[in-house]
Order: sequence, then C-alpha cells, then structure tokens
Amino acid sequence: QVQLVESGGGLVQAGGSLRLSCAASGSIFSIDTMGWYCQAPGKQRELVATITRVGSTNYADSVQGRFTISRDNAKNTVYLQMNNLNPEDTAVYYCNADIRRHGWYWRAENFWGRGTQVTVSS
Repeated sequence: QVQLVESGGGLVQAGGSLRLSCAASGSIFSIDTMGWYCQAPGKQRELVATITRVGSTNYADSVQGRFTISRDNAKNTVYLQMNNLNPEDTAVYYCNADIRRHGWYWRAENFWGRGTQVTVSS
C-alpha cells in the first residue's frame, strides 16, 4: 500500500511563512509528478504547484513568486515553501503524486494525502 502524509501546516500571521512537507511511503518503485493542491471552505480543490521528477515546476498565478515547490527523490518527499502568506491562502493543502508501485512499474497511479490545514490571520 502507498501513503502520502503531509505535515507543516498551522496558523501564521499575514506576511509570514510556512513550509509544508509530504512524504510518500509504501511499495514505491518510482514517483513521477508530485504536487500541492488547496481547498478553501466552499470552494473547489485547485492547483497550487507541481514538480516533475527531473525538477520542472508549474505554479498557479496566485502563488507565483511567493511559493516554491521542491522535492527530494531519495526521500520520496515533496516540499512547499510558502512565503508572504495572506489570508486568501487559508485552505487545506493536499499532496498529490503519480506513483509507480513495485510489481506495477509500467503504470502510474494517482494518490492523495489527507491534507494539512493552513490558516493565515490578518
């Protein structure tokens, strides 16, 4: 079985920073694209940032220049450094990954973490 576990969320004042981590564990052969999504109350889940295995990144316009996504392939972990946070960033942040499992390496399966709450006060 494969699990994604997020950590690093919390309460921060506007202008502050947080660093989220997401570690993948289980019977993993390799991981393709990893990413972060967020869902605010009453809104749909939306893309924050993604990163490919070789480090190509993609960001939502709203976080460009403030957030940085990175990954450590040896640790099967993806990070999201969030700077200059504002109250509009308040949401549950979910980790997402396309994972190839041992014995099923020809097929990438999509997995989600359970999410971590980020709250930004004004």
